[in-house]
Amino acid sequence: MAEEIGCDLVVHGRVQGVFFRAFVRGEADRRGVRGRAINAPDGTVRVHLEGPPAGVAAVAAACSAGPRGARVERVEERASAVEGLERFEVG
Repeated sequence: MAEEIGCDLVVHGRVQGVFFRAFVRGEADRRGVRGRAINAPDGTVRVHLEGPPAGVAAVAAACSAGPRGARVERVEERASAVEGLERFEVG
């Protein structure tokens, strides 16, 4: 099996109500990355990514820009465990 990594992101800014989670799912699906994205009560979007290192890095970079209508102020990123998820889910 190819090497896989996990990554957790906390995305700050105007990221709720602008289809940010759907944007992340699209980016992840195009790159073969699994994970999840959820709106947090504090107004951030929490993202877990896992998959090939290049794919995870590309999705994380896309999160720094976000979709049209979003305004990403900052992204906190840290390595995390690979959970063995089967797809990308939006919660």
